Amino acid sequence: MSLHKKLKLMFVAGSVNCPQGIEETLMSAIKGGITSFQWREKTSESTLKENERIELGMRLKDLCRQNDILFIVNDDVQLAAQLEADGVHLGQEDMSLTKARKLLPVGTIIGQSTHNVEEALDAEYEGADYIGVGPMFFTQTKKDLHPVIGPSLIMDMRRAGIKVPIVGIGGIHAERVTPVVKAGADGVAVIHAIASSELGAEEGAVQIYKQLASWYEMA
Repeated sequence: MSLHKKLKLMFVAGSVNCPQGIEETLMSAIKGGITSFQWREKTSESTLKENERIELGMRLKDLCRQNDILFIVNDDVQLAAQLEADGVHLGQEDMSLTKARKLLPVGTIIGQSTHNVEEALDAEYEGADYIGVGPMFFTQTKKDLHPVIGPSLIMDMRRAGIKVPIVGIGGIHAERVTPVVKAGADGVAVIHAIASSELGAEEGAVQIYKQLASWYEMA
């Protein structure tokens, strides 16, 4: 499956987002149709000791590998290398793409968060394999929230010539998938609409998958 297809439905979560347990929630999300998982275990939010964090990461990676799900580590390049993750996702304040590329095995996917056209152009120039764009809508997940511009930002990036896959993130649930995709996104990244769905993680993922399937060939 191509990277474009692997990025269609990205579930982003850490232990703090999953009151039912992150392994159980991930398994339910996989059953619901996610195509990639970004593990966001912030040390400032987690009570896990370092060895527990590594052991959990290995179990999550194994779950993803067993189900052909892309496994991406958020922010931590060293952890991504240690776990032999499929990829790492970097924020604007994290390690540079160039330095990360030197530390990671050949072929490791690197994504980068971008919040305007200039950042997107820089990320593509420096070799990002995909970019995350947001916040699309208001979200309470991130305390350092950038101004909400909405799906029109993705349209601006496409007009500027951005060719790498774009994943929209921030406040996305099933009813908000269509405007993000219509703007030119290759996929969406979701936290609460899956992890905190009143219908459960599996059905939360199913609802978003159905919206994406109406636009894309998901197989």
